[in-house]
Amino acid sequence: MSRNLDTTALRSFVAVADTGGVTRAAGLLNLTQSAVSMQLKRLEESLNTALLDRTGRTIGLTTQGEQLLSYARRMLQLNDEVYGRLTATEFEGELKLGVPHDIVYPVIPAVLRAFATSYPRVKVQLVSSFTRNLMDEFNRGDIDLMLTTEDSVGTGGETLTQIPLIWVGAPGGQAWKQRPLRLAFEQRCIFRQFVQRRLDDAGIPWEMVVESNSSRTIEATVSADLAVHTMLEGTEPRHFEQINHGGALPSLRKMNINMYCADLKDGPVLTDLAKLVRDGFYTMNMPAMA
Repeated sequence: MSRNLDTTALRSFVAVADTGGVTRAAGLLNLTQSAVSMQLKRLEESLNTALLDRTGRTIGLTTQGEQLLSYARRMLQLNDEVYGRLTATEFEGELKLGVPHDIVYPVIPAVLRAFATSYPRVKVQLVSSFTRNLMDEFNRGDIDLMLTTEDSVGTGGETLTQIPLIWVGAPGGQAWKQRPLRLAFEQRCIFRQFVQRRLDDAGIPWEMVVESNSSRTIEATVSADLAVHTMLEGTEPRHFEQINHGGALPSLRKMNINMYCADLKDGPVLTDLAKLVRDGFYTMNMPAMA
């Protein structure tokens, strides 16, 4: 007698494996924690094997769970592809998604992948630039959905999460000790004036040593220990390190990751893209809990 795996339970299993806990998975799937736990229990009972290792602070996978995860991903991908192609054929066209370059990872690739599965006939053009540039394009109507990094939120915006702004420099660098403090920022970087004001308020003299809108130029200057820079925590490249200045530099605040959308009343396509982005940052911001 043939037996069938429950794709809903498989989806919960994959979500738990990806997020490291039932709490995050439940938030991602818009389910209660008890519903996700029940689905996992039924899945383990149907296969008569333990899939999850619950002995640590976060949930891990058993050997059998690792094997199932590979199958489950393929099954869900095929399921979603079939569903998308047979039910979303009435939606086609193009959307523009604007994202500052420093917050493209880790959320946006997963968003694009999930959206392409649900709406295979809709092309999403990713525009990666500075927040000010994206705002200009959004206000002209050239971008349908925009993410920004700001110290507040504007009219019509929605704050998805907050990430600390930190001082960064070359590994083991000494540039942060120099006065005037040597800064390297892109001309259009929205953090630039905020950082200058914080230094002025702290009475720390500074000078701008780079006048460029090339991120590579900034990276080269900072990694050579010729200047310092600020970035959102967790987005710094490997050739930068957070500066442990012990109070010698002013403290910086958390910055908002905001989302702005064009009129969502036009249909479900943009609404669903916004939801995917919102869910992605929600999951990233959740603590890993069993």
